[in-house]
Amino acid sequence: MIKKKEGFEGERAIILPPKIIEQYRSQLLTEAFYVTDIGFYPKARYHYRDRPSGADEHILIHCIEGKGTAQVDGHEIIVAPNDYLIIPAGKRHLYRADPDYPWTIYWVHFQGQQAGVICERLYDKMLSRKNSIMYNEKHLFLFNKIYNTLQQGYSRENMEFIALSFPYYLSGYLLNERFNHHLDEQAEDLTEQAIGFLKSRISTPTTLKDIAEHVHLSVSHFSSIFHKKTGYSPIEYFNHLKIQKACQLLQFTNQRIFEIALAIGINDPYYFSRLFRAHMGISPKNYRSRWSLSPQNKTDEP
Repeated sequence: MIKKKEGFEGERAIILPPKIIEQYRSQLLTEAFYVTDIGFYPKARYHYRDRPSGADEHILIHCIEGKGTAQVDGHEIIVAPNDYLIIPAGKRHLYRADPDYPWTIYWVHFQGQQAGVICERLYDKMLSRKNSIMYNEKHLFLFNKIYNTLQQGYSRENMEFIALSFPYYLSGYLLNERFNHHLDEQAEDLTEQAIGFLKSRISTPTTLKDIAEHVHLSVSHFSSIFHKKTGYSPIEYFNHLKIQKACQLLQFTNQRIFEIALAIGINDPYYFSRLFRAHMGISPKNYRSRWSLSPQNKTDEP
């Protein structure tokens, strides 16, 4: 089976570091629901996954265009536009995009103490062929809200927000007729301004003084405010954002390791490898081997 070497044009994906997942799966506000992977694949020709032993997380895929097929625990499932595919954790499965009319999908992997209850109910609906739901602006708003929140990093506040909002996203599938949303946005505070500044300087060497000056505070005052809001120092948070970007480059491009290091502002590829391993638990090379969308890695995550 032929697959594109650099993924699917316009794709988005975030795969959370194992250490972050482990940290939040045992905290009171986040243990009920937490997202481990999330993304969007447009016209994902040759998309194929085969997991004979199932996945550790529940998987939700919503097809908005094109087609696909799946086998879940012995059940044959045709996935048409507006259909969702739900795969409970541990169930053997295989799914693929239609070769002539490949699907465009929003997808998320999730877990938590309460996640299994909703997953099983969605699974029963799918097996009863009640899994056709229009993916409207309500779903899209919440998906983008969750995705964009993760792009801001893995602060306690961000992860708690996702833990509380993700069940609402799932309610759009389980209780579709009662599903609604609001568009209230909070005004950007100093910490959010700083994070925006960090995201704009992923490839640029940046000091703590640079960040503090951007928000017009002293280094000590800014550091105190930032740590209180996020639970991390500004430089630790900056490294989270850098490694998140590196993960995406490893998954979706063929750039060399030293090129990816330079792309996130690190001139020493050996230091980059040590930093990457400290965050993700594996080397950049092994991460690419596991998560890349290249042909030899059909059984990796979506």
